[in-house]
Amino acid sequence: MHYNLTSHIVLNKVSENLYHPKTAVERSELTRFEKIHTDIFPKSEDAVDNIADAIEREIKDKAQENKPCILALGTGQSLTPIYEELVRRHQYQGLSFRNVIVFNVYDYFPQKQGSVITSLQQLRDRLLDHIDINPEHIFSPDGSVAQENIQKQCALYEQQIQKFGGLDIALLGIGRCGNIAANEPGSVITSTSRLILIDSVSREEMTMSFGGQEPVPPCSITMGISTILSARHIFLTAWGDDKADIIQKTVEGPITEDIPASFLQAHNDTHVVIDLAAAAKLTRIVHPWLVSSCKWDDKLTCAAVVWLCEKTQKPILKLTNKDYNSNGLSELLALYGSAYNCNIRIFNHLQHTITGWPGGKPNDDDTYRPERATPFPKRVVIFSPHPDDDVISMGGTLHRLVEQGHDVHIAYETSGDIAVNDEEVTRFMHFLNGFNQLFMNAGDQVIVNMYHDIKQFLANKREGDIDTQDVRTIKGLIRRGEARTACTYNGVHSDHVHFLDLPFYESGRVEKYPMTERDVNIVRRLLQDIKPHQIFVAGDLADPHGTHRKCTDAVLAAIDLEQQAGAEWLRDCRVWMYRGAWAEWDVKDIEMCVPMSPEQLRHKRNAILKHASQADFAPFLGNDERLFWQRAEDRNRATAKKYDDLGLACYEAMEAFVEYKRD
Repeated sequence: MHYNLTSHIVLNKVSENLYHPKTAVERSELTRFEKIHTDIFPKSEDAVDNIADAIEREIKDKAQENKPCILALGTGQSLTPIYEELVRRHQYQGLSFRNVIVFNVYDYFPQKQGSVITSLQQLRDRLLDHIDINPEHIFSPDGSVAQENIQKQCALYEQQIQKFGGLDIALLGIGRCGNIAANEPGSVITSTSRLILIDSVSREEMTMSFGGQEPVPPCSITMGISTILSARHIFLTAWGDDKADIIQKTVEGPITEDIPASFLQAHNDTHVVIDLAAAAKLTRIVHPWLVSSCKWDDKLTCAAVVWLCEKTQKPILKLTNKDYNSNGLSELLALYGSAYNCNIRIFNHLQHTITGWPGGKPNDDDTYRPERATPFPKRVVIFSPHPDDDVISMGGTLHRLVEQGHDVHIAYETSGDIAVNDEEVTRFMHFLNGFNQLFMNAGDQVIVNMYHDIKQFLANKREGDIDTQDVRTIKGLIRRGEARTACTYNGVHSDHVHFLDLPFYESGRVEKYPMTERDVNIVRRLLQDIKPHQIFVAGDLADPHGTHRKCTDAVLAAIDLEQQAGAEWLRDCRVWMYRGAWAEWDVKDIEMCVPMSPEQLRHKRNAILKHASQADFAPFLGNDERLFWQRAEDRNRATAKKYDDLGLACYEAMEAFVEYKRD
């Protein structure tokens, strides 16, 4: 069973020569904008093997020389699959870590005595407790020391590194603000191990471990930039398109204190090892015509023309031969004969992505429509990771599908309970207790006792405490009620609303359990029951806590199993990916764009606001402080403006989709 099919999603068919050049000359040409050696792999699994191979070689080479292998290790999420692979090699291939000495690159400060949430503990859970490393060979900053002793501890930490001969390999992830270890923006290249204030963006990323921003300690004790740069080999990893922007700035941008990872440009043996999604903004991937001759297909031509429009500030049909020649696109003139011919082709291509019939227009020629006319009506399943992602990301399209007579099912994949504020539980319990007293005679003692227990728990709840099962159930019920209300508002029948409550989500913390066969089978049974003609899934994989990715992985794994089993219904089913909560599709990638009038956009907003617990406050907004209804409107209007700027039809707002192609 494949649990990570989202990592295989590549929006553009990238020619292998762009990410895997065959000769040094080809690499030199392709990477002329890159200031750090960057290895791109089509799948994250291939990249993981590449790094694990390098670490294994270093460990064995040092063992043969009877020397220790000194590793500086981070604890970011991107490093977890590498640690899993190293553990696998230890357990099944005999890779020994007896000669390995590990330096944890940072830990939180201050730490309460006995705190279980530490960077070192995360490193133990993911790697150290599963290999044969000598416990005396593990070193880490201690976040429990008194503040006046930190400077002395940091000096000792640096001395220990030097005592063992310096770092052989530093293995690092990269944060969304370009931080490496806990070196936040503003760090200088000469910095050594020290105490540092955690940046607000990093704090948001750390909520995965702490269950919210409040419990995250204010500071970290981190290995400094100069200490990291002293390592003989450095590996920096990132997976997924949510890291594409910061990777581009790190690899191709200037060295700047604003992006600490950019200091790696000053190192003579740093390897950035990433998948194609994380490489999506590098010049050789996104604008290959600037570094190489291209094999032009419609998708690449569209990307080039949209880029040219943005560069020249012109709509498509006003581009001239001179515009193409002056901006490195003369190959397109040779291919199409003139700017006019190329312009018309791309204009028509983008025009054909626009449709007011997301389920297909019945009894009509669908040659140039993104969705087929038959069958009609279609059975449609919209998978929503949280109980409001459906209306946030495709509320306008959802309403159109219902209005146009399709058989629409909504599948809410998780309870969304951790995103409900404790005040909502108190308000709900006040109502329930009052209702009990007014309408249940002397009152139901079970409810009275539960009301007392929950009230007491919430009064004594501390930062980082996991909610009781009763509290989590009530929070889930609150979100269920809101989802049902929104579905009723959109005209979705109550028996077409499905709450899957996938088990991976029910950890009670922001950090979830691994997605397993149980999750996939729940999704698969629903698909087998409905046998849909259309499936909509979250392609918005930049959700900082990973729920969207896991939910979509569960759907794609279920589809994959059905395909292997030869399911007949799949032959007449298309899968569409939506975005909206965390990002939006680039125009060049959009394959279906559904316009909305001002009234339809207002209807979408009202559906989002039916989720009252999320309307005025949502605990996991990420780096974007706008509420989700504001993001949705801004992004939908921005998509419409991009189409307008390209000289296409002008709408109030638009929702965009990309089709998921099964291999």
